[in-house]
Amino acid sequence: MTEANGLFNDRLSELCEEYRNNNGFNASDYQTYGVKRGLRNPDGTGVMAGLTNICNVHGFMMADGERIPDKGKLTYRGIDVNDIVNACISENRFGYEETAYLLLFGKLPTKAQLKNFEEILGFYRELPHDFTDDMILKFPSRDIMNKLAHSVLGMYTLDDDPDNTSLENLMRQSIHLMACLPTIMTYAYQVKRRAFDRESMFFHPVDLNLSASESILRALRPDMKFTDSEAKLLDLCMIVHAEHGGGNNSTFSTRVLSSSGTDTYSAISAAIGSLKGPRHGGANLRVRSMMNDMKEKVRDWSDEDEIYNYLAGVIRRENADKSGLIYGFGHAVYTLSDPRAVILKRTAAKIADEKDMNREFELYKSVERLTPAVMRNVKGSSKVICANVDFYSGFVYDMLGIPSEMFTPLFAVSRMAGWCAHRVEEVTYGGRIIRPAYRSMVHAKEYQPICDR
Repeated sequence: MTEANGLFNDRLSELCEEYRNNNGFNASDYQTYGVKRGLRNPDGTGVMAGLTNICNVHGFMMADGERIPDKGKLTYRGIDVNDIVNACISENRFGYEETAYLLLFGKLPTKAQLKNFEEILGFYRELPHDFTDDMILKFPSRDIMNKLAHSVLGMYTLDDDPDNTSLENLMRQSIHLMACLPTIMTYAYQVKRRAFDRESMFFHPVDLNLSASESILRALRPDMKFTDSEAKLLDLCMIVHAEHGGGNNSTFSTRVLSSSGTDTYSAISAAIGSLKGPRHGGANLRVRSMMNDMKEKVRDWSDEDEIYNYLAGVIRRENADKSGLIYGFGHAVYTLSDPRAVILKRTAAKIADEKDMNREFELYKSVERLTPAVMRNVKGSSKVICANVDFYSGFVYDMLGIPSEMFTPLFAVSRMAGWCAHRVEEVTYGGRIIRPAYRSMVHAKEYQPICDR
């Protein structure tokens, strides 16, 4: 068998070399033919691909064809996300469910509407009969994101009317997915612990009266215990991750698939697959890995010169994963600030003392403060950059005792509200399949009979 595998690998290497010899482009070709690589304009802005009422992401202004950096602002249905967060904090209540209602239906709910919506979500929180056994226990996965995508696709078979794209059916499917994805996520994590980490797994009965954040913490803790402040911190994280415009990769994936007329489960599983990518939702794991490497190599966390030199080493591909990237910085839209990062940083400051993690928090703040200078001096970049949401989200999850393999799945659970809102909008009002063009670079060739090759 080993000999056969070696032979196969040799042949595979030959095939890959054949591919390299017959494929590829010159970097200048994109500019020559006016190709907007990554659906980006030459100035870095996104190509305008559609209209939406759901969300707006503001990070710069345009003047005489140039981008002018500006303070970041994120609005859900026209409402500043800071106002939503501040209201929940001042009134000491949970806000993710209210945010999901706002994104999905277009207005803030009344008390009665919110209570009704929360009861519906609670009803759908529990998984269908035998779903845990058939979809999760029998097919454990090392990666929770893949398990989420697999499980969402599996829900198609349990839906009596899966392909119906009427508004009523889309809403039913959306609410069901928003409610049960946290349960799928936590169960998938427990099975992963047993199958691959050789640790005990535990399944607690679902409490239908809890909020999403409370349900998640209860399911992750062996003793089901958590504090109110912990649950509300996670709730805040879910609010800021709930939506981020139609142009981000996972939401655009949702809209692309939805424009074809496919079912909800196919569209949402595609979004999950997109978010898994390290250039998208998986970036918070890269931040954590980089910071762990820094903690080992920087002896004095209060020495800014030592921290600066470490970051310079990252740029020179000497530290962290040697990619040359300082993870958690820069964004396609935000320039001076990412409002989500600002919210998480402000909240982390309040909790760090309670969790005895002030020293680590100060290290994060030093990295945020020094990175722009390192980018200018070492990389020679003049681009205005700021810490993005990924930089502080992993730190907040660490304070909550959430394992790193859950970071991106939590992002997906939170973003389900935005994905579903965009799917409903695309199916209801889009009206045309999304189909951009690709320029062919191949010249006409004569077919050669196999005996002449």
